[in-house]
Amino acid sequence: MLKNKYRLTVYNDTTLDQRWQLRTSGLGALVSGMLFILMLIVVVTVLIAFTGLREFIPGYPDATTREKLVNNALRADSLERVLFQWERHLTNINLLLAGKAPVPIDTKHPDSVRVQDVSTPFVPSREDSLLRREIEENESYNPHAATLSGNGGRMAPAISIESLFLFPPVQGAITDSFNVKTGHTAIDVVAQPHAPVMAVLDGTVIIADWIPVTGNVIQLQHDYGIISVYKHNEKLLKKRGDRVKAGEAIAIVGNSGELTTGPHLHFELWHNGSPVDPLRYIEF
Repeated sequence: MLKNKYRLTVYNDTTLDQRWQLRTSGLGALVSGMLFILMLIVVVTVLIAFTGLREFIPGYPDATTREKLVNNALRADSLERVLFQWERHLTNINLLLAGKAPVPIDTKHPDSVRVQDVSTPFVPSREDSLLRREIEENESYNPHAATLSGNGGRMAPAISIESLFLFPPVQGAITDSFNVKTGHTAIDVVAQPHAPVMAVLDGTVIIADWIPVTGNVIQLQHDYGIISVYKHNEKLLKKRGDRVKAGEAIAIVGNSGELTTGPHLHFELWHNGSPVDPLRYIEF
């Protein structure tokens, strides 16, 4: 049947004139049908993947549903933390009634710093070793880097942070200043919406991720033990492992995260593992 020839002809019913005809074999008709079905599948897939038609498919979540899912996840996380605090509070009441010392309900640490268990040995991964080697090779050609010391060829700092020129990350008004007593180890700078966020020094991106509390966060590792942190961004322009130059745009000012009341930049500056006041070194 696949090798038989077939003809499809259309005639005028009044004059019997031949208007159109199609000659094909069984195999040709089968191949044509399969190509038509394949093309139809490709067209439907493209329409669903790259257009808004997918929102009309039953069971597919639209933008509103996805936003509600994210908000519900954030609320569930907040409720879990509140429940944990209430359970710890109830435990403390029982300990006090028993004449014992209460346990802390919530231990606060400086922002962007994690306590590492020094008893656990640190084993660098292959990717971490390659990144460290690349940074060390780049530093060997940096005219501002320190000269080699006799301690295994390591680079010893030759200048202090006061003698460096730090590029302002944004231009704007300071709404919340640096205050260690209140736990605000940063400054908040109100800037124009969608304004670019600049790197304060040459460095490497070590964190570029979205965090529920502080939104889009990017963190840079610079020379001389300096780390800069930029939070609440609308969009990140760099990814982890990228090398950036001072004054290069790394993000867009935004209003992301739970702990924000408007478009601004939460900027932190760390030196040798401790937070420092950016206003001492940067002219905004």
